[in-house]
Order: sequence, then C-alpha cells, then structure tokens
Amino acid sequence: MMRLAGIEITEESLLALVVRLRGADLDDQADRIVDALMSMQTEATLTHPDRVALLTVLDEPPDGLAELRRVRHEEQASREHI
Repeated sequence: MMRLAGIEITEESLLALVVRLRGADLDDQADRIVDALMSMQTEATLTHPDRVALLTVLDEPPDGLAELRRVRHEEQASREHI
C-alpha cells in the first residue's frame, strides 16, 4: 500500500493506474509511480503535471481509484477558484 495525493492506494490499484497512464502515453507519470513502488516508498510525491495526468486517466475510475479521482477533482476545483 502506498499513499498518493494523501490517499492510501493498494498495489493492485496502483498498477491499474500505471496501465492507464501508459495507455495515455503518460510514461513519465507512470514511471514515477513504478519507481516509488520498486523503492518501497510509502508515499509518492506528485508534481503538478502528475496531478493533471491523474485526472486525465481517471475519467471513469475503477473502485480502487474512485477516491483518488474525487480528491484530485476537488483539489483542481480549489485551484481554479483561487
């Protein structure tokens, strides 16, 4: 399990996210997650482009990633109102 954007995500869901990122040609973001998993980090630090990429690939998220999408969507909405 690892935290991503403050949300605990199972390894299975993280791998599903990596597949979605790669499918969208967002290899840098996928690599960042894979590197964090491989080095057994408990949390992955996300850049702004990483956070935007998550919203791109989580349009219709599976159950294990729905909370991540909700949190990212709320963060994005907050940024737009500032």
